Parts: sequence; C-alpha cells; structure tokens
Amino acid sequence: MSDNSLARPALADLTTLGLGGPAGRLVTAGSADEITACVQDATRTGEPLLLLSGGSNVVVGDAGFPGTVLLIRSSGVDVIAEDGDDVSVRAAAGHPWDDFVMRTVAEGFSGVECLSGIPGTCGATPIQNVGAYGQDVSQVVESVTVYDRTEGEVRTFTPEECRFEYRHSVFKYTDRWVVLDVVFRLRRDGKSGPVAYAELARALGVAEGERVPLADAREAVLGLRRGKGMVLDPTDPDTRSVGSFFTNPVLSAAAYTELRRRTDTDPPAWPGADGVMKVSAAWLIERAGFTKGYTRGPVAISSKHTLALTHPGGGTTHDLLALAEEIRDGVHDHFGVTLRPEPVLVNCEL
Repeated sequence: MSDNSLARPALADLTTLGLGGPAGRLVTAGSADEITACVQDATRTGEPLLLLSGGSNVVVGDAGFPGTVLLIRSSGVDVIAEDGDDVSVRAAAGHPWDDFVMRTVAEGFSGVECLSGIPGTCGATPIQNVGAYGQDVSQVVESVTVYDRTEGEVRTFTPEECRFEYRHSVFKYTDRWVVLDVVFRLRRDGKSGPVAYAELARALGVAEGERVPLADAREAVLGLRRGKGMVLDPTDPDTRSVGSFFTNPVLSAAAYTELRRRTDTDPPAWPGADGVMKVSAAWLIERAGFTKGYTRGPVAISSKHTLALTHPGGGTTHDLLALAEEIRDGVHDHFGVTLRPEPVLVNCEL
C-alpha cells in the first residue's frame, strides 16, 4: 500500500472528466487486505474517506476532498467453480472492467459481452448495476464480497441482498460497504444472449432475439459506443465525460400518458413492471432544445450523444453542473419530467 501524503494531488488527474480539486491524502491499495486495512484506519480515526477506482462515474467538486482518497488498484480474475455450462468467475474490485469482458469473450463465457467498452472497474459494476444494450450485471452477479464498516467484518452479499434496481443497488449512495471482489455466473457458450436492442441488431445485421458469436457482439457494441464517444480515447474530447450524465426517467403509466399528451407523440420508452415506462432521457433533452454539441462556456454536450456532458479542458466542476442544471430545468419546464444524475457527486450537488 502506497501513501502519497506529502502532496495534495488533483483529483482531476484521476477522473475521466478531468475535473475535481485536491485530495487531502492519496493512498493506493493493491489487494483486498490493503483496501480493508486502509478503510479500518479511516473508520478508527473518523477521517473522511473517498473510494476511487476508474474515476469514470464520479463528479468531484472544485474544492476536492479533504480526507483520504483510496485508489482501488487490486486485480485478478479466476474461475472458481464450474457446474455443467455454468462458470463462476471471481474478479478483484480494482480489475479493469473491459479487460474482464474481453477475457470472458475470449474464453467463450457468455453474459457480459454487451457491456464491452464501459470504463471503470469490476468492483464498481454492482454498485451502479451497470448495464447497456439489453444486459446489466444484476443478471449475472452471483455474489459480492464487501467489508462492512459498521460491523467491522467481511461479508458476502447474495444478488437478492444487493437489491438491484435500474442503475442502483444497496451499495450506492452509502459508504458503509466497500466492495472487495465480485463473482459473476456466466455460461460456457460461444454465442451471445438474445440480441435485445434494435440498434445493436441493426449493427449486427440480425433480427432482435437472435444470438451471434460473442466476438461479433463485442465488436458491434464497441463500434456503437465509439460512435457515441463512449469509449475512452485521449484524442477524442467527447470522451472526457462520465458517460451518460442522466438516467432514463422511469414514469408511472399516468405520468407517461401525460407526457404523451404534452408532446402529442409517443416518446421512445421501454415498458417495465407494474405499468411503468422507462423514457429516453436523450430524446427529452433533444426535444427540450439541447442538441449535440450544445456549449456553455468551457463545457458542452457531446457532439456525438446528448446524454454525455463533456469537459474538453479549461473548465471547472461548477461549469459542468451549471450546464447539467440548465438541461435538467429545461426538460422539466418542457415536459414536467425531472432528470436525475447518474454519476456519484462528491463534495458538490445538483
């Protein structure tokens, strides 16, 4: 475990947005034991603690973070059990997510191929219940090992205990549980799950519901994500973002009916349980007048995708949140729908 306590490193250097003030102290942990030891020290002293891994789903305030920032840099992927075609694969919390996906595809394990190209680490995926193109990790998580700061012990969560919801879990918006590793239950199968998104089906040249070779699904997803600036690329300023800044709002049947009345059309939406409808946030943003490339000072909406707010350089977190506020309020004024931020906000608010 390394400790960079002599300097106050800028958190902007550790986030994909390139924004955020200084850390009080920076510590790097390369194993589950080191993560646990650092967390125990902070709990014992009462020092504020921020866990940071890929920095791809976090917005840090301009004042930074006054306490210890713990960089999660554990790594490793192991097959720990096999039952017929079912394979249990354990990944360390700090292991890069897309490296994990690439390896599973190469080994013929089906279940996360449509989550290719998503930045961040394996330990962050259950926190956010990461999902894309018809897959999300709640479909394949077998268990999550965490350190419980309240009870002072390591414990394992079942999928039911994780309380997964759309882009949410029991781990989000709390610092009680620190993810140490995740076990994913995948299938030994050279083909993808049924293609669930029309956009992906078109890219693959197949009908929705068909299955394709895992490598084909991965490459198609990577191509779609690159076209939206959603694959990290230091030469592309559109990737200086946190991906989708707003979640797709989930509306009751009555609220969706009201939205249809106000727009005099059928907004793009996906039905859920109990009659709810998940509405396209990108569609709402565009129809409220915020188009691709919309700029406010040194920050902008991506030129490729209206859900991504980008920071090409020279701006502040305050600038970014002012743009997010303008978009949120504009959508509400037009449609009566309130957009919610997807990333975690640290020492700042919207």
